[in-house]
Amino acid sequence: MSEASTTNGSPGGTTNGSPAGGPKGSPAGGAASHGAAAAGGHRIDISVNRHRVRVIHQGVTVADTQAALTLAEAGLPEVFYFPRGDVNMARLERSSHTSQCPFKGDASYFHLRTEDGLVENAVWCYENPFDGVRQIKGYLAFYASRVDRIDQTS
Repeated sequence: MSEASTTNGSPGGTTNGSPAGGPKGSPAGGAASHGAAAAGGHRIDISVNRHRVRVIHQGVTVADTQAALTLAEAGLPEVFYFPRGDVNMARLERSSHTSQCPFKGDASYFHLRTEDGLVENAVWCYENPFDGVRQIKGYLAFYASRVDRIDQTS
């Protein structure tokens, strides 16, 4: 998949000079759901995902949760958001990269530290998301194209 400013549920929008790219989503299961229709009818649904969801890169589990959120944005694949407490933050290094999504707000990025070096801007978050998606505050999302696996199991 080629990278573009707004694809696959990524932060998208305007970036500071590098492409925002896009994580590949996976099917989600959840109970509670919140939907927000932004200007122009753009819809974002956020569901509590009760499945176990993990991020694995080079054999290392970087995130492991049973409290993920699944964000489904109109016309884009679903994206898993992980509670910060379920992510190995020692493996992340804050990036200077930022982007702006007209529907979610300003995104901050993190590089993923590996034994082979950094995977640049592999993770993003919305530290102060817009009110319509406030549930993702304190959560992180991973670009599926920049890690080996994002697994969802029962």
